[in-house]
Amino acid sequence: MKFLDQAKIFITSGKGGDGCVSFRHEKYIEYGGPDGGNGGKGSNIIVETNKNLNTLIDFRYQQHIKGKNGKPGKGNNKTGANAKDILIKVPPGTQILSEDKSELIIDMIEDKKRFIIAEGGKGGIGNNHFKSSTNRAPRQFTEGDLGIEKWIWLSLKIFADVGIIGLPNAGKSTLLSKISSANPKIADYPFTTLHPVLGVIKNENFDFILADIPGIIKGAHEGRGLGDRFLAHIERCKILLHIIDSSSNNLVDKYNTVRNELKKYDSDLINKKEIIALNKFDICNRQKNDLQRELSEYTGKNIIVISSIKRVGLKELILNLTKELNINENEII
Repeated sequence: MKFLDQAKIFITSGKGGDGCVSFRHEKYIEYGGPDGGNGGKGSNIIVETNKNLNTLIDFRYQQHIKGKNGKPGKGNNKTGANAKDILIKVPPGTQILSEDKSELIIDMIEDKKRFIIAEGGKGGIGNNHFKSSTNRAPRQFTEGDLGIEKWIWLSLKIFADVGIIGLPNAGKSTLLSKISSANPKIADYPFTTLHPVLGVIKNENFDFILADIPGIIKGAHEGRGLGDRFLAHIERCKILLHIIDSSSNNLVDKYNTVRNELKKYDSDLINKKEIIALNKFDICNRQKNDLQRELSEYTGKNIIVISSIKRVGLKELILNLTKELNINENEII
């Protein structure tokens, strides 16, 4: 399934049905009087979250969503039928924004949450409503209210327990493929990952979700590389797993490049829990202790050295992730 995290759609709720002008025509009833019914209500456009969805790709092919009109009223005081509401299903974590993105209308987080994004027009009033002691045969009626038309943006910020971040070619996708059932694209060139990829670490008694975020480079918050579009996806992550290529020079500089971009995008991101893993140890010509010491002295954090290809240190990494997620280590098989 293709991934799409932003979509602009045009929605139109249904028009209300018109009221009816009618008079009773029955045998032996000389003065029947007005009996025009009211019109039915137009379709509401309703947004509902569905946990089985994780992309907005459907809206690439359906950008216009139009509700049905309510039925007009009829004689014998019959009210027109209400139009059936239109349901738009989106993944949890979808934000609904105004056309210019200046206003957040609602953040759809919980599963099965519903929100009326455009209310259908009310039905018009039939002439029966206007009768009075001085107006025995009214011919007045009202038309149904028009529906609401507007453009809106849908913006998805995925939910994941762990967000995997790092520079391009740090080995994030390879790691994800080794510790989960995900099958991301892996190649020896920058920006192999073009959109977030989700993977699940499963055991008999627990599971948690990881998200591989496209590589972050210097200036990403200003739009360089793949830009800051995908940085939004780590806002909801509980933990950041920072992957650094141990075979490269200046590990501290590599670390700071990513951290600075997070800070410039949203200063709250650097306050999230962070686990640092030095990857590609199988091709590194330095000692494990030296690598750990260099970053540990700078960050004050425990550094895990791994090799995704050789599966070195992966169990220790998963143990640390589960500990930070407050998953009981006794549940780990």
